[in-house]
Amino acid sequence: MNSPFVIEAEHCCMAKAGETICGDAVLFSKIKEENRLVAVMSDGLGSGVQANISATMTSTMALQFTIAGEPVKRTAEFITKTLPQDSKRKVSYSTFSILDINYLGEVKVIEYDNPPILLLRKGKFIDLEKQEKTLEHIHTHRNKLYQYSFKLEKEDRLILVSDGVTQSGMGHDDMHFGWQMSGVKSFITNTINKEPNISAHSLAKTIVNKCNAIDNNSLKDDASCCVLYYRKPRKLLIVTGPPFHQENDTLLAQSIKNFHGKTIICGGTTSKIVARELNIDVEIDLINYKPGLPPKATMQGIDLVTEGIITLAKVSEDINKLEGIDKIKNNVSGEIIKIMLESDEIQFISGTRVNNAHQDPNLPVELEIRRNVIKRIANQLENKFLKKTTTTYL
Repeated sequence: MNSPFVIEAEHCCMAKAGETICGDAVLFSKIKEENRLVAVMSDGLGSGVQANISATMTSTMALQFTIAGEPVKRTAEFITKTLPQDSKRKVSYSTFSILDINYLGEVKVIEYDNPPILLLRKGKFIDLEKQEKTLEHIHTHRNKLYQYSFKLEKEDRLILVSDGVTQSGMGHDDMHFGWQMSGVKSFITNTINKEPNISAHSLAKTIVNKCNAIDNNSLKDDASCCVLYYRKPRKLLIVTGPPFHQENDTLLAQSIKNFHGKTIICGGTTSKIVARELNIDVEIDLINYKPGLPPKATMQGIDLVTEGIITLAKVSEDINKLEGIDKIKNNVSGEIIKIMLESDEIQFISGTRVNNAHQDPNLPVELEIRRNVIKRIANQLENKFLKKTTTTYL
């Protein structure tokens, strides 16, 4: 079943000062066949490598059990029984929160020993009803498991934070008990009031950076934030290559003209076809040219115009290696990737006429035919960045 809304899911993690790796872990999985998204945040006891291993094990188990539809209590009991316990505190080495959301906005949450999930709706935080379950095999006060069930509305945001966020600033003269959830809520509200359309990634990063600032740029604990934003999809059309039959040139141009969203054209021949059919000019942009890839061009009504297969091959290579949105390169390939990652639904229209220039044996071996390059990019967007893609061949 289709939904008019999408779930933008992003996170940001920062390690405790002096550590090279964060002891928290956040995982996402999109189950296309069921229109579901599962998100897990886990906080490993302590910090550093050992905490990260524990958190990663926990989040991986939680993800797989939830995808498989295992009962809530069984999932929690298996995880807490499998993980070792701290010998002094007699508690499991990891906490966890699990979100299971479908694209109709129906949400199920399981929460074990993490700060409570936040739901922001129309500028206000909603009080969520929760069910309490007891894990009998845990003989401390940390034997409580909480379960939520509710439905999202358009523009709702869900925010998960680790206790490194709520406890940042603890011990400061003006913040004896730390930032606390009340401080987190106030900061989120003020941030969104200033920037109502802030992305999930930017909001998560802003929250974690604020924690670091509160701790005078020396975090006392790992700090992580996961944000899920339920909104209308942002659409992108990428057109590359001339149609196999010249009579489809008009169809290609009209597809661009009638598209509601951002548009990228990759290919000199393609841009000339569109310019001719729509009676607009193409101008090479040498002012902003950066060495390494062919220069961009400008066309009225088109967000980005670039060279074709060489640039797309570079996009495929760069997006495969990309570790996060903050690591995008400052070049033409990076511009394309940035626009793609800011979009939710990416439609490719790929012309199938062969460009004889690309049959030159002196060109780099990596220059595969356009169809395979598009396929690789689409796979990365879907599997790595949870985007929805479609491809049409002309």
